[in-house]
Amino acid sequence: MKKNIALLPGDGIGKEVTKEAVKILQAIATRFNHKFTFTEALIGAAAIDSVGDPFPPESGKLCRSSDAILLGAVGDPRFDQRHPSGMSPEQGLLRMRKELGLYANIRPVKSYPGLYNRSPLKAQVLAGANLVIFRELTGGLYFGEKKRSADSASDLCLYTREEIIRIAIPAFEAAMQRRKKLTLVDKANVLETSRLWREVVREISGNFPGVEVDYLYVDNAAMQLIQNPRQFDVILTENMFGDILSDEASVLTGSLGMLPSASIGNKVSLYEPVHGSWPEAAGRNIANPIGAILSTAMMLEYSFQLPLESAWIHRAVEEAIQAEALTLDLNPSGGRSTTATGDFISNFLLHENLHSV
Repeated sequence: MKKNIALLPGDGIGKEVTKEAVKILQAIATRFNHKFTFTEALIGAAAIDSVGDPFPPESGKLCRSSDAILLGAVGDPRFDQRHPSGMSPEQGLLRMRKELGLYANIRPVKSYPGLYNRSPLKAQVLAGANLVIFRELTGGLYFGEKKRSADSASDLCLYTREEIIRIAIPAFEAAMQRRKKLTLVDKANVLETSRLWREVVREISGNFPGVEVDYLYVDNAAMQLIQNPRQFDVILTENMFGDILSDEASVLTGSLGMLPSASIGNKVSLYEPVHGSWPEAAGRNIANPIGAILSTAMMLEYSFQLPLESAWIHRAVEEAIQAEALTLDLNPSGGRSTTATGDFISNFLLHENLHSV
């Protein structure tokens, strides 16, 4: 198989974790006789600094002509307050999602026995937790009309029936392949948009009679995610709620650096770790690359239909956890470097017996 992959390392630790993710894809290509071609482009603060645009036209063109996109991270503290240019790295991310039609963000969250001691939650709470969050990605407050005066500000939260349908259907389809349970998270006691979400999801549920559907307000869902994460299978929610809940869910894995994600579009899809750019760690070779590495496993499964190769990456990550070949966030007493963690996983893929998965 031959595939072209667009690389957008972005800012901060994005460059370092992307390098390790590429290393893993190259190991997969070697073992399974594939050919992956990587072409790099700019996004975020790096793009503003270089060409004065957080998502340059050249980057968009490359993304549209590629078979998949691998993103590192976007963000820079220089832009936390209004920058003289009026631009921010995050504008590039939002524009990319909109221009490429990346409407569904899929974030799997799984607890690993070898990492129970890295979570603030008790092992009996974590045991067996395995869920996936379907977050709508191009609507809601993040994309609504924004107004600002000296003494007031507003952000419009807008959703259409079509936007809800196009993410709800794949969420139900995923539930059918898992434990047949879907939880819609909203704030329907207050928000009119949430009432529309409930209405649409109830309609769609009739086409999936085998799926049990629950409805939770977001504040209750946030509490339940910590108290009893095993109750969740597929969580479906809108943009901002999904952003917050998926970051909260990182406590189930012990580190935000463990979480991968896929942003699914009609033509090309994007894969990235959930974590941010962590500029304080940039260049120190200490960032956890596993979120980026697991994102490549999602790429192989969703974009390239290579489930065996994806399963091997998961197997290699589990081996790294058992061997404690992990970075400082997960192994404070003997943490390995970003590069060394990537090397361990890559070497496992290159040399392990392929019949043992």
